[in-house]
Amino acid sequence: MNQQPSFPRKMPIGIQSFEKLRRENYVYIDKTEIMYRLVSTSNPYFLSRPRRFGKSLMLSTMEA
Repeated sequence: MNQQPSFPRKMPIGIQSFEKLRRENYVYIDKTEIMYRLVSTSNPYFLSRPRRFGKSLMLSTMEA
């Protein structure tokens, strides 16, 4: 049985390091399966997303 922490978890606003995000208990939604499917296809992708929208964090997650 999962217990909810008694305090609200921090939102990872501006965090660009996966390791820091996990170490300091920020909210994280695991999308590694989606990223694996994206990377394992033979088609190149251009990630056009707004500033501060998780591009660096996604690359840090893949590196870790």
